[in-house]
Amino acid sequence: MSPKKINCVTMVLIICFLSQDAHSQLEIGFYSISCSVAEFVVKDEVRKAFTRDPGIAAGLVRMHFHDCFVRGCDASVLIDSTPQNTAEKDSPANNPSLRGYEVIDNAKARLEAVCKGMVSCADIVAFAARDSVELTGGLGYDVPAGRRDGRISLASDTATNLPPPSFNLDKLTQIFAAKGLTQEEMVTLSGAHTIGRSHCSSFSNRLYNFSSMSSQDPSLDGTYATLLKQQCPQGSTNQNLVVPMNPSSPARADAGYYVDVLANRGLFTSDQALLTNAATAKQVNENARSPFLWMRKFSAAMVKIGQIGVLTGEDGEIRTNCRVINS
Repeated sequence: MSPKKINCVTMVLIICFLSQDAHSQLEIGFYSISCSVAEFVVKDEVRKAFTRDPGIAAGLVRMHFHDCFVRGCDASVLIDSTPQNTAEKDSPANNPSLRGYEVIDNAKARLEAVCKGMVSCADIVAFAARDSVELTGGLGYDVPAGRRDGRISLASDTATNLPPPSFNLDKLTQIFAAKGLTQEEMVTLSGAHTIGRSHCSSFSNRLYNFSSMSSQDPSLDGTYATLLKQQCPQGSTNQNLVVPMNPSSPARADAGYYVDVLANRGLFTSDQALLTNAATAKQVNENARSPFLWMRKFSAAMVKIGQIGVLTGEDGEIRTNCRVINS
């Protein structure tokens, strides 16, 4: 082989090596030496918040999802808006639905006191999501860490990166695929709706003036729709009205979500859409029949979500305050 060809082959190998996903640099036990109490402190803060308000668990899982789908898992969702910039957290997709910021703040403050400048906000969010899954009865899982924090947060980024509850199956599949997630992982991760609440405004279109052919979404169970109408009266101006997303077991991370979807009690259009395709409907049935299987798949999918677009090494920064980029 000529020197020229050898150089070309070498260059290709170098490019392939450098182009490997940054998530290969994440490590389980990343803080075992630099800050051995990191995961303990986060879990302690999540547990304390959960004792006061069990609903915080769903908020922290949702926060991790919304963080990773916009600019990768870089804690950009935590950055506060300024007079010059409206940040992600204040976009319609996140405000008022996201909650749990104070849990991250408390964990970060404690860690800065004992391990100054060591633990990233992005890793704290990932740990807190895992701890929330555990506290609500789901399976625990190891979280590879080593993420660094981003310095950019734009509300405008959420519109094209976060799937709204009105999406059909094709659109859901496309947006998850854009993040490197399969359709099966999308169905698995939809099970996060097993815990938490939703504002009435996120699904009221299914109850009233649904289409020219029907005032109510025909894919919605009639008895369930009647209950939802009682909880979300038409024309109400109360923006704080919320209902459980999984009516059969709203506080447990279990497969009850899939049982409800099969009974046409999926709260969102995007939930019920899982039955509009033979492959995804089969997965819904399998998850409903095998709760432990779903829990295992969910844990694996959460680990994969946590690797989307991460910053590692010298990229990004370790924020001192999760709400503000370092000056």
